[in-house]
Amino acid sequence: MAKREDIFPKEVLNLIAQFQKLPGVGPKSASRMAYHYLRAGNDHAEELATALQDMVRHTTECEKCHNVSSTPVCPICADDRRDRTKLCVVEEPLDIVAFEEAGIYDGIYFVLGGVISPADGKYAEELRFAELKERVRELLATPADTDTDKDQSDISDGTSTSKLEVIIATNPSLEGEATATYIQKLLDTHQSDGSIKITRIAMGLPNGVDLEYADRLTLKRALEGRG
Repeated sequence: MAKREDIFPKEVLNLIAQFQKLPGVGPKSASRMAYHYLRAGNDHAEELATALQDMVRHTTECEKCHNVSSTPVCPICADDRRDRTKLCVVEEPLDIVAFEEAGIYDGIYFVLGGVISPADGKYAEELRFAELKERVRELLATPADTDTDKDQSDISDGTSTSKLEVIIATNPSLEGEATATYIQKLLDTHQSDGSIKITRIAMGLPNGVDLEYADRLTLKRALEGRG
């Protein structure tokens, strides 16, 4: 039986190997993608190469929230209309896209860069917890404007005087829950003195799902978030 090295040119094998690094792409899908560009001609391949080069050369991390940006401070962090009394902590930049496309949130964000997952070799020191703590300090040190002061009662339950709400929006997985707990402990000092309020996005049963098919964690969250 012939080996792949005897069938494909090394340049094609290299491209297949690069496509296989993409999330959810296996050998067969990577091979189909490689041959798509072979059949499509030079223009399509060059467009892909140019797009990748432009992305690498002209994008960076926002110095405030670590979202993908083409400027040192991303448009969301630079927007004076955003509510800086609400900081939503997410795992990855695509989570910001989900919130923004839904049009349901007017605060600012912070991207952790993943979740704590020892099984995948991802430990707390590899995530942006130190940067998160510094960002919280920075926001607490920023004087609130008149409009922000006026809306303080909308941020909490009406009795808290917290200046900042930190909304933990990690995914409802075991790793996401462990990361949420870590963030709560990390910011416990600020929470204890009343300067911040830490909340967790509600998780529950989606429409159309029968109870018998729900896992334990989903049922637990559904009960906790009942109203």
